[in-house]
Amino acid sequence: MYRIVRPAAADWERFVQQHPRAHVLQLPAWGALKAAYGWQVLRVGLTPMDSEELVAGAQMLLRPLGRVGKLAYLPMGPLLGARDQWDALWPALHRRAGRSRAFMLKWEPGHDPDYTVQQLDAWRFRSSDHNIQPPRSLLIDLRQDEDGLLARMNQGTRRKIRLAHKNGVRCRPGNAADLPAFTQLMSETGQRNAFGVHEPDYYCRAFELFVPQGNAALWLAEHEGQLLAGVMVFRAGRQAWYLYGASASHKRNLMASYAAQWAAIRWAKDHGCRRYDLWGVPDAAPVTLEASFQTRRDGLWGVYGFKRGWGGELCRSAGALDRVYNPLLHRLYRVALAFRRHGQALD
Repeated sequence: MYRIVRPAAADWERFVQQHPRAHVLQLPAWGALKAAYGWQVLRVGLTPMDSEELVAGAQMLLRPLGRVGKLAYLPMGPLLGARDQWDALWPALHRRAGRSRAFMLKWEPGHDPDYTVQQLDAWRFRSSDHNIQPPRSLLIDLRQDEDGLLARMNQGTRRKIRLAHKNGVRCRPGNAADLPAFTQLMSETGQRNAFGVHEPDYYCRAFELFVPQGNAALWLAEHEGQLLAGVMVFRAGRQAWYLYGASASHKRNLMASYAAQWAAIRWAKDHGCRRYDLWGVPDAAPVTLEASFQTRRDGLWGVYGFKRGWGGELCRSAGALDRVYNPLLHRLYRVALAFRRHGQALD
């Protein structure tokens, strides 16, 4: 019923953008970004036998892991239009991964996946304890006016947005000339909050791949010409994602981070997005999150206090699922992960 094809980047872009489950990690630009840092991009599509139109597909990434072998990774896909396409697409994806000498396929389907537990068993996927993307997030429903969005926020967040504007904080879209200041702010934020950030060129490359095409924006919050905060927001289809944010260590009382985030949310809404993903909070139950966020600052805990106030719904995806092709190399992979985690715990 279907033909297996390798979609060109332009064809894949059009298909992803019109799909109801469009995701930024499935865009060709995301593949190009990761390709610049050691990943290989593999795309597999389905077309009807009597048509050239893409009806389903997935963008996979492949990464060498030294002596362990190669890891195939499928983030936030596949994108399908009918249930029978699962059975046509999976064998093609596994063949591509196998020909690339991958020892396993790590799949992160994201929110709202269209499959059953019985299908996972039939497809031989098993839950993994190693996620690449954070499985828990806060999702803001943008299908209301700005007054409605403000009403759903907690009182503290609304007050800080208004305080930022009252204090003279002004927001504007950033351009390429602003990237050195933004990447410096990212480094400062990472050092202050003890979390890892990418090298400056990574953010510059992301800007070049997404912003001129209209698939992202860099919003900067300034006070008297001084950069105090920045947010890089991405969009695909009818959804938007807050992936990168930074703030200065000085003038924090001006609440510039709140002004920048509100500008990004308004940008997403103005571009027709129906959902805004705040992208990553600690993977803990709601009662634990509320009991601990004021005292913990490790990992994603440092940003949960900021993100919780924007009126989003706490959601958890299925996390990562693994399909193992080579059990021996998979065991070596798990041993390497265990050693890395142990080393981090000792730091």
